Amino acid sequence: MLKEIRKVITLPDGREITLKTGKLAKQAHGSVEVTMGSTHLLATVVSNKDAMEGINFLPLTVDYREKFAADGRYPGGFLKREARPSNHEILIMRLVDRILRPMFPDDYHSDVQVMISLNSHDENVMPDCLAALAASAALSVSDIPFNGPISEVRVTRTDNTFIINPTPEQIEKSDLDLIVGASSDSVAMVEGEMDEVSEKEMIDAIKFAHEAIKVQCEIQKELEIETKSSDKREYSHEKHDNDLKNQVEVKTYQKIYDVAKKSLSKEERGLEFSKIKEDFKTDLDESFVEENDSLINQYYYITEKKAVRNLLLDEGIRLDGRKSDEIRNIWCEVDYLKSPHGSAVFTRGETQSLTTVTLGSATDVNRIDGVTEQGSERFYLHYNFPPFSTGEARPIRGTSRREIGHGNLAQRALAKVVPDDTPYTIRIVSDILESNGSSSMATVCAGTLALMDAGINIKKPVSGIAMGLISDKEDKSRYAILSDILGDEDHLGDMDFKVTGTRDGITACQMDIKIEGLSYEILEKALNQAKNGRLHILDKIEECIKEPRTNLKPQTPKIITLTVPKSTIGAIIGPGGKVIQEMQQKTETSISIEEVDEKGIVEILGTDQEKIDFAISEIKSIAFVPELNKVYKGIVKNITTFGAFVGISKNTDGLLHISEIAWERVEKVEDHLKEGQEIEVKLINIDEKSGKLKLSRKVLIEKKETKKE
Repeated sequence: MLKEIRKVITLPDGREITLKTGKLAKQAHGSVEVTMGSTHLLATVVSNKDAMEGINFLPLTVDYREKFAADGRYPGGFLKREARPSNHEILIMRLVDRILRPMFPDDYHSDVQVMISLNSHDENVMPDCLAALAASAALSVSDIPFNGPISEVRVTRTDNTFIINPTPEQIEKSDLDLIVGASSDSVAMVEGEMDEVSEKEMIDAIKFAHEAIKVQCEIQKELEIETKSSDKREYSHEKHDNDLKNQVEVKTYQKIYDVAKKSLSKEERGLEFSKIKEDFKTDLDESFVEENDSLINQYYYITEKKAVRNLLLDEGIRLDGRKSDEIRNIWCEVDYLKSPHGSAVFTRGETQSLTTVTLGSATDVNRIDGVTEQGSERFYLHYNFPPFSTGEARPIRGTSRREIGHGNLAQRALAKVVPDDTPYTIRIVSDILESNGSSSMATVCAGTLALMDAGINIKKPVSGIAMGLISDKEDKSRYAILSDILGDEDHLGDMDFKVTGTRDGITACQMDIKIEGLSYEILEKALNQAKNGRLHILDKIEECIKEPRTNLKPQTPKIITLTVPKSTIGAIIGPGGKVIQEMQQKTETSISIEEVDEKGIVEILGTDQEKIDFAISEIKSIAFVPELNKVYKGIVKNITTFGAFVGISKNTDGLLHISEIAWERVEKVEDHLKEGQEIEVKLINIDEKSGKLKLSRKVLIEKKETKKE
């Protein structure tokens, strides 16, 4: 009989999360099942015993997959099998990776693979806030070196009350939605969106989440003790030469320090730093360099990091000469491209985004068909990071996880200010043309400009800024908070904190902390300094364009929405879509139709108003519903001995009986009417069984007095 070890975590509202190990995936180095309600996650972790030659980093792979069987569904598409991960799955992989990666020993370089699968889905339980808990628990019960445990929770706020791991319905009603990752001691990762909340409110939410995480970490420690997993494997992945390390520092430190003080451009600084390293190698024996090249590179990087950090802490000088709270030069321009519906360039220092906005109809929505997410997005943003933006030539192999993550952050930041009643589907595309720090925040700023250039009546402009931190590990009182960080400051620093918002509050954030024990006092200072930077950038945005355009550009499509009876949807579409396709071709419009609340909602998108009007009249005639006692202009279609058939719409005819043509006696219909003649008639009766219409013309003619009268 297999020995199963089980632990239960109780959330503040009494709901329970269960951790189990010892039953499934026994050949993995660590495996844990996590259940909450009907949601079931299995996390496994495996790590090679040895590290590959020349590797001086952690080759960590995090994979998260949702099985369609978990929701009792089939995968969409031709091949009925799960294929490449969805954006939703990739975003969860990133959430787990960002909290796990800093928790491994710095000198551990073996391949580590964490795999998490959703095998059962409860519609009231969001699995993304359980994935990191499952991964950490699997590492805790393994022999893999790990400085955990950690966990992640989602915290939302509804009616000024914080909720841990809320239901989707509770998330919809909230004004704050954060995923927080932390160990027992300190917060390491934050990501989420907010409805213009204050800096204090955000910190209160993080503190509330951290208290729940502390409980989850303690339960994992208990699980580790009961599985007797405290003894971690021994490893030796790094060979060091302390004499060489000291030699590198002695001969290069001051040179690096002096170059860092010059306030050079990214390219110039990179060339100077490379020259220092190559000059050092030139002074050594060639065979020694060949044998120890990776060590020399490693020690040089350590020395460079030390010199740049000390320069900032000792003299307050940044690599580009700015003060710690100073923003780089900004220039921006709207309507940069003439054909798109909206466009903008936003440049801050050596970071530049060229962004476009395209307006479409309901047929252009981004359709989502996942295990835990179904539906569509009428506002979405795509972020592209080509290699030339950093002066590199490298293969392009589809959209990277980083591009998906940065695009998602910018999308969440801007979605808060797009009005709910906007009739258009909106697609934003940000192409990063230059990058040296915070291209995702440049995307937010360029997106705001392009939306206003397109005439979208956003509620308020949004700006974004990336903050950094340089701190002294020995003396916690020595630190510098950096506004608008460079790429090098990101790599060499202790924190990367991106925050977006309007003048009235924060709309989105993403934070990664690389050191333990960051105080809430420093975090609050960073947020307040970020606010000042955001407001400065908003000033620059509003200098470029103060408010959205009131008149759409000539090439921008107009969109008209019609409501039609549900019963007429089939006739508008026609057999095999023939009717609607012919109508679109004839009118050069895009027409979509969907059923909403027992009605049909038709959207017509086009640039030529005359052709749009023709499409409207065609649809109205097909979707025509006759109204009793209403007067219509009709065409005489056919004349008979007993009256005439009059068409009051394209597909609707009614009978004008001979007795209803005139007040006087009519002997022959032809004496009063001709085929093709346009006349006014009134609908006086609709047969309940057959639906046949009875029309009258005489009731619209003034009755003349007879001689007898």
